[in-house]
Amino acid sequence: MTKPKYKRVVLKISGEALQGKKGYGIDPDVMSSIALQIQEVQGLGVEIAVVIGGGNIFRGLKAATTKGMDRGIADYMGMLATVINGLALQDALERIGVFTRVQTAIHMQQLAEPYIRRRAIRHLEKKRAVIFVCGTGNPYFTTDTTAALRATEIDADVILKATKVDGIYTKDPLKNRGAKKYARARYIDVLKKGLKIMDATAISLCMDNNLPIIVFNINKKGNIKKVILGKKVGTLVY
Repeated sequence: MTKPKYKRVVLKISGEALQGKKGYGIDPDVMSSIALQIQEVQGLGVEIAVVIGGGNIFRGLKAATTKGMDRGIADYMGMLATVINGLALQDALERIGVFTRVQTAIHMQQLAEPYIRRRAIRHLEKKRAVIFVCGTGNPYFTTDTTAALRATEIDADVILKATKVDGIYTKDPLKNRGAKKYARARYIDVLKKGLKIMDATAISLCMDNNLPIIVFNINKKGNIKKVILGKKVGTLVY
């Protein structure tokens, strides 16, 4: 068995990735596939934490800009959507024997543990998967920024940014056939060119802490394992 390139990783999953072809909500087949890939990675001895979005249920920014909702309220609603997704992923993981803890930035003791950095690290050391929900607990911050923050806090080796495409392109590859893929991209170039893979706050935080990001397609089974083993999958941001 090839030795993993990374010991501790943060997997960032967007809410949209969970809806599959349904267009809304959670696709059970997609959730099961992600859970099996996480189990496979754990079998390599890798410690894995997950930051999960809520866009398949509710997007705070969209509601604020198109529906006229108060941005703070809309963002809190989006945070609650991440809890639904986090609990669904926990259920999918534990049904296949992966011990899991959900930690939330907003206290809701009946559902999840409060986020405590040292406790999260201890869970990882005990080979439990840890799912972070409710973002940072503050409005105006995305779950991308949460991934960068949590990865820095728990001393992760890399952020695995799971998307519906196989890397970063010059244009949206789903809309532009002529879009060209980047094999590697520097943080500063991502910011200057406005490559919309993560928000600027998240990219800047990763740049300040020299935390690499790998953008890849999570819908291709086995991709998480390939990334962990250091194979050329997706785009590396460094």
